[in-house]
Amino acid sequence: MDKIHIESFYHQDTQTFCHLITDAETKSSALVDPVMDYSPAGGRFGYEFIDSVLYYIKSNQLQLLWVLETHIHADHLTAAQYVKEHTGAKVVSGTSVKSVQRYFDEMFDLNSCAESLFDKLVESGDSLPLGASNIEVMATPGHTQSCLTYVLKNQEGVSAFIGDTLFMPDIGSARCDFPGGSAAVLFDSIQNIYALGDKAELYLCHDYPPSSRKAVASVCVAAQKQNNIHCGQDTDKEQFINIRAKRDASLAPPRLLLPSLQVNIRAGVLPAADAQGRRFLRIPLR
Repeated sequence: MDKIHIESFYHQDTQTFCHLITDAETKSSALVDPVMDYSPAGGRFGYEFIDSVLYYIKSNQLQLLWVLETHIHADHLTAAQYVKEHTGAKVVSGTSVKSVQRYFDEMFDLNSCAESLFDKLVESGDSLPLGASNIEVMATPGHTQSCLTYVLKNQEGVSAFIGDTLFMPDIGSARCDFPGGSAAVLFDSIQNIYALGDKAELYLCHDYPPSSRKAVASVCVAAQKQNNIHCGQDTDKEQFINIRAKRDASLAPPRLLLPSLQVNIRAGVLPAADAQGRRFLRIPLR
């Protein structure tokens, strides 16, 4: 297999990493979890961040084949469709995204489940070609039903793009209190990630660093097993479930929850503009 280069871009406002995977010989690339800029106070969206990523792709004469969504994010808006429009890349998510769409279609009175919004739906055991390499798909639910990990194996080792299953060891693991979430299922998913081997490099979707350190894009399995505050190697399933239940009970909804869900279940396709060019998102009142 050919050498793989990984470039990580950090979206400061949502503390999200967007990872660009490139096969060095063919310059074929895949982009994991692209982010759209969005200001909730003014309802203003933009593409300054993702434009910088696209500039990097163009400047390095890369051919973007895939936009890989690790799950339906609740804390940032995906720029998947914008990237597709500018590169022709196919937008990929998991087959179980349909169940997530059905749930939130009812909440927001949408019809995303009946629309062909994602270009390719994948499940565990599937693979996506990238030059001489293959991106292997591994389902890692628990945070949400549709969470995926994308795995690359070559002569240099194993790289896994794990979405929100785990954060840096000093931050812990993903919340499990969203619809379809399960701490028990997440524990099993984490064990499957650990089984990739101690040297496997895990690329994170987010980092929320304390003031004592900078944001970090990746960490090896060995460091997670040794130091993760929620799911270290000595943490059993019952302990993890209790840790997550206590932690989740203290968490507020994500700042961008309502706009994120409406955009992300539609693969980044924004609501249609009205006659005056206005677009509207919905806020359910309880």
